[in-house]
Amino acid sequence: MSANDDQQEQQRADSPTVDEERPPGAGEVAEHEIVKMEDVITINPDTTEVDLNHGRIGKIENLEPLTKLERLYLRWNLIKKIENLDHLTSLIELELYDNQITELENLDQLVNLEMLDVSFNRLHQIKNLSTLINLRKLFLCSNRISLIENLDHFTSLTMLELGDNKIRKIENLDNLTNMTHLYLGKNKITKIENLDKLVKLECLSLQCNRLTKIEKLDQLVNLTELYISENGIETIENLDQNKRLETLDLAKNRVKRIDNIEHLQELEELWMNDNGVSEWSCVDKLANNKRLATVYLERNPVANDVNYRRKLKLAVPWLQKIDATLCR
Repeated sequence: MSANDDQQEQQRADSPTVDEERPPGAGEVAEHEIVKMEDVITINPDTTEVDLNHGRIGKIENLEPLTKLERLYLRWNLIKKIENLDHLTSLIELELYDNQITELENLDQLVNLEMLDVSFNRLHQIKNLSTLINLRKLFLCSNRISLIENLDHFTSLTMLELGDNKIRKIENLDNLTNMTHLYLGKNKITKIENLDKLVKLECLSLQCNRLTKIEKLDQLVNLTELYISENGIETIENLDQNKRLETLDLAKNRVKRIDNIEHLQELEELWMNDNGVSEWSCVDKLANNKRLATVYLERNPVANDVNYRRKLKLAVPWLQKIDATLCR
């Protein structure tokens, strides 16, 4: 991978769902502390970008003159309702991350929108987005959504982030045939299913769910990243067609043997810390993965061996990192 080690470590810690620190006062505040938008914005009709993050703004209003606006950033405010945006038909990006919004509404006129972020709000349902046919990235993580629904019209969508919700079933994604990145971590999903039509998918995140089996990934031949840590998986299997995998995250499962990955010749990162691997014979099979650069096996029984790092390096001499430490 082209990213440096620090970037990789950060990605491993936070990816695919990145939790950003919420500022003090992001919850309920006194009425007199809420800021009006007119007090913090300078109106310039030619403005194409407005950044009002961390503003304690309570209501979207007084933006009518900004007819050329393309990017509106309203992260970390106190907004409870999406409103007064109908005239901003040139908007390409709208960020409402970490507010107090309870419903997706009043977005019908934003037909040129390509990115919408309503993560960290109080949404219960995906709805009222049918006119946003040009949307390419939709971020809805950390809400209270229980169903994947009302997305059929998003044929241009390439990224969907639904991590940290209350979803139990992967469904209703068949029309999203251009999707390359799907994030469903930290939900209540029990089975990998209904992904066959997403043949362009490159990154799939299902970490921290209730999975017990790797299955039904045969059609995802373009997958390069698979994140399924923090589940109940016992066996590495059914990855025969996923030959382009570069990153495989199986940390914090119940895997006792490293099996069925010899064919993954593009594999660069294997994260298997906090499992039950106890036999060096299966670890030695990693010698078949000639591009493997990083392996995490800490907190497996094999890691208790006093010669753990030396044995792993002898098995895979081209390793660049073992656990969080660079090889020398």
